[in-house]
Amino acid sequence: MAFRWTHAGRARHGGAVLSFLACLFALLPASPLYAADVASVVASARQIVIRFDGKAADASATLLDGPRRIAVEVPGVAADARVTVGGPVAGVRRQPVPGGTRLVFDLSRPAVVADGGFDRSGRTLTLSLAPADAAAFRQASMAGPLSLIPFDVSFGAADRYRVTVPIPATAKAAPLPRVRGDDSRPLVVIDAGHGGVDPGAINTAMGLREKDLTLKVARAIRDRLLAGGRVRVALTRNDDRYLVLRERYGIARRLKADLFISIHCDSAGAEGATGASVYTLSEVASDKEAARLAARENKADVIAGVDLGDTGADVSSILIDLARRETMNSSATFARLLGREAKPLVPMKANFHRMASLMVLKAPDMPSILFETGYISNPADAAFLDSNTGRTRIAESVRRAVEAHFARRMAAR
Repeated sequence: MAFRWTHAGRARHGGAVLSFLACLFALLPASPLYAADVASVVASARQIVIRFDGKAADASATLLDGPRRIAVEVPGVAADARVTVGGPVAGVRRQPVPGGTRLVFDLSRPAVVADGGFDRSGRTLTLSLAPADAAAFRQASMAGPLSLIPFDVSFGAADRYRVTVPIPATAKAAPLPRVRGDDSRPLVVIDAGHGGVDPGAINTAMGLREKDLTLKVARAIRDRLLAGGRVRVALTRNDDRYLVLRERYGIARRLKADLFISIHCDSAGAEGATGASVYTLSEVASDKEAARLAARENKADVIAGVDLGDTGADVSSILIDLARRETMNSSATFARLLGREAKPLVPMKANFHRMASLMVLKAPDMPSILFETGYISNPADAAFLDSNTGRTRIAESVRRAVEAHFARRMAAR
């Protein structure tokens, strides 16, 4: 159930209804406990300011198209606040989600989140808005959520960990990168996360940016795979450039890659978080993405060897979904292989393999993983990632897993 907020000053529910709801909620045995409430929401032409009556743990902001909205999710927070709308924001809705609250800002005209973050107290979240045209908004909506992590005084006044993704103007399809290795070998595409105007997470104390570390790690993996001679390799980027998420796996699909590995560095607001992890696509997003692919005008290349151009939407969705399920199984198998091979070489989380609805993993016909190689916010992890020894160990674990993956495929034929 969603509760719609209106302009401040309009009539709310009557006292009798509120009394009834209070009695009803008092009878519920397992109502959630929240660390803070949303105290106020003020939207203006250039920003959205959300104030809490306590410290918020973290938040994320996502642009949603059709209709245009900005969704802000805040875990551990309840919402019953004063609301003032203005600028591009026409209305605000509150949607309860497990363990927190989603605030949905309905837009009267396109606007993107240019930047965002918490103040020192963690009680005020500010999103900077920038005007955009319909095409720019649609492009930005494909970039996935922005992680907005509260300031942590343990890192000092200059250190603030957050991820922002400024969206450049729509460009033509990225040129295909160079493929290196024996043409008879399977192709692995390595994606260095972030780049260009998007630095990713930042460790100011050590002078490290995620986009730089991911490129170094990607190059180390490429070199180690090529030295093994068992696969061909391409990098989605080999310099400091920005690619939107769909371009990243789009490059791999255009190259007809056999495996896609996206490299990232995790970050958290406390130094204690440590260890590598790997993500594969969660099944919860399968139906929506399959429907989107089936609706595209040119469907002939969605599944290799199967021309969907003359099939109906229902049949296309079923075929795409079957292909995606097989791909997800293959991705999960490779993730387990990587966990096995990385364990003796790389500091790892106990729950190494995770699943999430990540845009960069949504190719329906190509096994894909996102490898969080460690925490840039953790000094030990960051030093490991920034060292030749650390990158060599990561690259060696990937080489072992990749070669085992393709050896199993050959044996199964």
